[in-house]
Amino acid sequence: MSGLKRSHRDEDPDRLYTLTGGRSRPSSDDFDLVTLVVSECEPAAGMQKEHVAILRMCRFPTAVVEIAAELKLPVSITKILLADLLVAGKVTARHPRSASTRSALPDSDTLERLLVGLRRRL
Repeated sequence: MSGLKRSHRDEDPDRLYTLTGGRSRPSSDDFDLVTLVVSECEPAAGMQKEHVAILRMCRFPTAVVEIAAELKLPVSITKILLADLLVAGKVTARHPRSASTRSALPDSDTLERLLVGLRRRL
């Protein structure tokens, strides 16, 4: 059974506690599963190894869920680490299109008329 991968639920709680400094929640709600994270600097000497890994991995926009998978950490722990980096100005968070941008889309009546018009042409 030694060849089986450990799940996140099997993660050593002491290690997770140490990684987050005992915190169970991020300092901000800036991250969800699909938030894209981008590094704003190179890793510095003395940084926590998970922070270094995040900065290297996020040279290009990377989703929170991808970061958690690559680090093999629960998303909740990953969000805490990301919040630390965000507060320090070492990463930026870019959210996918928000609900407010949906208001810029045509209303459903306009889309319905367009669909009817396209069907008539076919």
